[in-house]
Amino acid sequence: MPGTAGRRVRLGVDVGGSLNLVGRLVKYLSVAFLFPVAVGLGYGDPVWPFLAASAITLAFGLALERATSGGETIGVREGFLVVTLTWGLAALAASIPYMLDEAQLANPLDAYFEAMSGMTTTGASVLVDIPAVDRAMLLWRALTQWLGGMGIIVLGLAVLPRLRVGGRQLLESELPGPEYEPLATSIRETARRLWLLYIGLTALLFLVLCALGWTGVDELMSPYQAIAHAFTTLPTGGFSPQTRSVEPFAGATQWVLTAFMALAGTNFALQYRALRRRGRPLHDEELRLYVAFLLIGTLLLFLELLRADVFQAGEAAVRHAAFQAVSIMTTTGYASADFAQWTGLATFALVALMLIGGSAGSTGGSVKVVRHLLIGKLLLRELDQTVHREAVVPVRLNGRVVEERTLRAILAFGVIYVGLFIVGAFVLAIEGARAGLELTPFEAIAASAATLGNVGPALGFAGPMGSFEPFSPLAKGVMILLMWAGRLEIIPLAVLFTRRYWRA
Repeated sequence: MPGTAGRRVRLGVDVGGSLNLVGRLVKYLSVAFLFPVAVGLGYGDPVWPFLAASAITLAFGLALERATSGGETIGVREGFLVVTLTWGLAALAASIPYMLDEAQLANPLDAYFEAMSGMTTTGASVLVDIPAVDRAMLLWRALTQWLGGMGIIVLGLAVLPRLRVGGRQLLESELPGPEYEPLATSIRETARRLWLLYIGLTALLFLVLCALGWTGVDELMSPYQAIAHAFTTLPTGGFSPQTRSVEPFAGATQWVLTAFMALAGTNFALQYRALRRRGRPLHDEELRLYVAFLLIGTLLLFLELLRADVFQAGEAAVRHAAFQAVSIMTTTGYASADFAQWTGLATFALVALMLIGGSAGSTGGSVKVVRHLLIGKLLLRELDQTVHREAVVPVRLNGRVVEERTLRAILAFGVIYVGLFIVGAFVLAIEGARAGLELTPFEAIAASAATLGNVGPALGFAGPMGSFEPFSPLAKGVMILLMWAGRLEIIPLAVLFTRRYWRA
């Protein structure tokens, strides 16, 4: 009997097969370092940190792959382990150049914070002097967000022919939202189409931004700035090579970024079908609610900015209100102005938008609009059944009945998300007081919401024009976990800490 029990523990999850697949994914990540090498050679910046990081990442991935056995299949359990470890190790690999050649990130914890923020497309930064960072390093920082936006594993499924085992489980574990929409019968083809659309939109934004610079509409918009902002807009990341985010750019540039941020916050599968004329996007309930939230947020900010005389009535007031509503709700985190200095009502509205997020199947983070929509429908059903106890009222989304299992999972996610958000805010507030930081309870709430929701900037010294550097090591560690959990939508990371996960 003891031997049987031990065997059950070993067979609960295929650790060897999972690590083998993680090794395969990590070794291919070494290719990404060649892009900043090319940039560094062009600008005369040091390239050895990226070459060293590429070699270390390749060696680690190969060693892990060869030291473990490859499983025949990857199931749901293995999918959770593969996705969680891949994201943790990808952030570790991304932090290597920072530790090797960036004085502000020489501390391994700070380097890992910056890398995790990049890979999870959060945009929270511990840098205090961005102009001091060379251009190759800043572009690597932007590239980490672009790689993390659509997903490292989705990229692997799209381009690696050997990465076929357990593709469905891996895709379901990584793509944001309660369920994903397949675009083809093949999982690999679905991943390929998502990445092709992602690349196409990135290239389109790059060309539009370059055109603004070439025509003199925005003299600050060089090709370097264009690629850096294209890399960080489509993944809703928000890392800008500018000290004050996108504030220095022309109004036309800010409007363009607003439009593409809004696009990045919508369901990519819905966009693909619309381009192929295979669907009616305006009939999608989540999209309609998403647009409604953006318009309400914009209107509320606009009225408050006028009331407080922050901006005078006109194009600037509308632009800043729309930009910040879209930037925060889609979890991009760009800033067209220092919104940390706005009124209490305006900042409260922004924190509320942090908790809404983008659409399922987008690159946006946080709770997601579809979950808010379905929770609202669940509450309405409960009210109906309170009056009509015998009534059977299925919850429908776009005319289709949503399974009760999915609804229970959404409720569970909501409870865990709110609980983790509250615990995070509580720990940051207590640790801030212990460390002697000027951190108000509301600023601690904003920091927790910004990191768990992968939004980026918070309030106070961690606002859009500030830095997370003053936080203590413990607080930074907590926020790294919040960013990691938020990008994986909590469940894949949380289940690893349960006993049942490791037992057959």
